[in-house]
Amino acid sequence: MRSRFLQRGLVLLFALLLLGPAAPAQDELSEDAADPVKLFNQGQDAHAKKNYELALEFYEEALRLRPEFPEAEYQRGTALAALNRAPDAEAAFRRAMSLRADWSLPPAALGLLLARAGGRGDEAETHLRRALALDAKSLTGLVALAELRSRAGDAREAAQLWRAATAVKEDDAALWLARAEAEQAARDAAAALKSLDRALALEAGNHAARLRRAELLAAAGDAERASADLRSLEEAARSDSQLAFAVAGAYGRAGRADDARRVYEALPESAKTSDEGRRLHAALEARCEDTPEARASLEQLIGREPQNAKALACLGGLLRTSDPARSLELFKSALAVEPRNADYATGYAAALLQLRRFQEAAVLLQRIVADAPDNYAAHANLASAFYELKLYKQAIVEYKWLGRARPDLAVVHFLIGSAHDRLGEYTDALAAYETFLKGADAGVNQLEIEKVNLRLPSLRNQIKRGEGVKPQKKAQ
Repeated sequence: MRSRFLQRGLVLLFALLLLGPAAPAQDELSEDAADPVKLFNQGQDAHAKKNYELALEFYEEALRLRPEFPEAEYQRGTALAALNRAPDAEAAFRRAMSLRADWSLPPAALGLLLARAGGRGDEAETHLRRALALDAKSLTGLVALAELRSRAGDAREAAQLWRAATAVKEDDAALWLARAEAEQAARDAAAALKSLDRALALEAGNHAARLRRAELLAAAGDAERASADLRSLEEAARSDSQLAFAVAGAYGRAGRADDARRVYEALPESAKTSDEGRRLHAALEARCEDTPEARASLEQLIGREPQNAKALACLGGLLRTSDPARSLELFKSALAVEPRNADYATGYAAALLQLRRFQEAAVLLQRIVADAPDNYAAHANLASAFYELKLYKQAIVEYKWLGRARPDLAVVHFLIGSAHDRLGEYTDALAAYETFLKGADAGVNQLEIEKVNLRLPSLRNQIKRGEGVKPQKKAQ
């Protein structure tokens, strides 16, 4: 969800596109049309000075003298749009299209007007695609269609359209920022970071671009560069409460609660007591603790910020055993925000285990450990999934990995012994159980100790009778 602070640049960009560029009169006009041309040019001068009422008078007088004057009709439409007379502007753009069918500006402007009106997206898209068919470099057409496709959930085409827009106008930081947002929505974080770098190279003081880059860097694990970007915004945030809220929120999502509170505390009292200030304060107080108060705060935070991945994952972890179905949905939502976050994927798999959906959990966890081979929680959950699926040999492989990663964890040897026991590999089971008993802590592993002590007499008798699968001899 785009924040109000980040929306500013795109709103301004749309306003500029709708009001320009100026449309020069056709060279083919004959001399007997000199007066209409002169009036048209006077209208252009007034238009440039944002005197839209006067510009409209000149355009309409030019059209009275020469009714078939597409440039004047088009500019009349842009003046009417600037005066918020949308129905009249729409009629002017349609007439300009009828007067000059091979011109891209009228359908582009009409498409943009309809796109902004709401509820006429399909019609707007038709006109915008017509404009781009006439002129593939129509900046108005590219930008308006990109935003329409983004609203429709087609992040891939939206990103392609923004790339085309930046190729048309390479020196516009706002375009590069919009392109980065689209690339991020299309889950191409690397491309989004490059676009933000370009935006900041063009306009180092573009706070929206720097803020978004900080959040992308934090999500990618580059805490040092993310912090540098956020620190550089703090000075400006002292005189811009909206920016301060955004910076504090970014610190919070990056797990930098102390920095977030520092930015919040620097706000004037009027900002702290505003609705947004109170929401930020509540979010900062929503700690990831297993208490009723913390859970309630997290629920409220998620209600306000449904894409806050850290809050979603935190509450998902707290609810894993008490409400695994809700936990699963929370981790699913967190993954939708950060699809490559191995910890969130592991939390999702853990919820699947609680729901006894062992096969699904095992498939997912195998992918996780392939991408993140040192993820201890993923290996532990995968071992449990294999054990529940009665895939004891695969479970033993995972338990042994856990034992190497945490040699102080005695219970791993109990689990290895249990898996060997299930396979009928009694000699290996006995060795693992005995290793467990040597390292077990009676205060922590009492239940497992009792189980082993009950099992050992009969296990030893089975081995004496030659029962069970014989251990494989090691190759010489």
